Amino acid sequence: MKIFELVIDEDAELYGIDAISLVDKPAIELDFIALKDERLQFAEANAEKRILVGPALVPDKPIYRKNGEEEFYVYFSKSTVRRASELYMVHGNQKNHTLEHEHNVQGLTLVESWIVEDKRKDKSALYGLDVPVGTWMVAIKVDNEAIWQEWVKEGLVKGFSIEGYFVDKTRQAQEEEELSQVVNEILSIVRFETYGNYPEAVKNNAKRGIELNEKHGNKCATQTGKVRAQQLAKGQPLSVETVRRMASFLARAEEYYDPSDTSACGTISYLLWGGKAGKRWADARMKEIEVLDALEKIARRK
Repeated sequence: MKIFELVIDEDAELYGIDAISLVDKPAIELDFIALKDERLQFAEANAEKRILVGPALVPDKPIYRKNGEEEFYVYFSKSTVRRASELYMVHGNQKNHTLEHEHNVQGLTLVESWIVEDKRKDKSALYGLDVPVGTWMVAIKVDNEAIWQEWVKEGLVKGFSIEGYFVDKTRQAQEEEELSQVVNEILSIVRFETYGNYPEAVKNNAKRGIELNEKHGNKCATQTGKVRAQQLAKGQPLSVETVRRMASFLARAEEYYDPSDTSACGTISYLLWGGKAGKRWADARMKEIEVLDALEKIARRK
């Protein structure tokens, strides 16, 4: 089963952790400790602190995930765990909490937050919690009577689970490479001959692909495909390299195109690149380009 490292993309619109949820089955498989019935000087004999202490994120621990039929594991590095804990405080999310990732709840406040530096000397050891160095520990004060009585004391919630925005490091690197290719292609427009005489059918197919992709949650195509669709829909000129990639992609992807299934990613991606009209146009341009390439080789020999 695949395992992916999740990282924080601070250039994204949303990033980091925006809430901590009380859950029955924490993904990190470690329960919190409820601090209660502790005698304090000048306090009532059995006053409850109503503080929950436990790990919010454990570094390098595989966490099982399932997306549709795809099963995989994700994990966070020590540096990502530390940065996530910092951003949670920086963004002022101390009072952002949910119940089982479904309901926002009031009356819960993060009152302590720390990173475990030494297993033996850390406060977590005092509570009998065996967590590795680099773990993000939190203490949450529960002033919500219903949550304390009906959920915590009844044992219906046992630990913490984070809610936030992270990216797959492998996928991020791939998308950065794709974006780099797009940038190079755009730059090549200045340096090489460009092609902008594609028919309206190509533009309309790209627009249709964009509409369908947005309708289905923008889940289809790579970042390169989405950028290509915007170029085609706006009638922007294409570089020689872009025409090559367009012809190559449409030739490979044609078998996945089914005009009767407008929700299929194969259909949507094909339209984003111009569809059948795009393939006819790109194939014709490639014949011209091949002639130019041959002439260029002859000229270089001379």
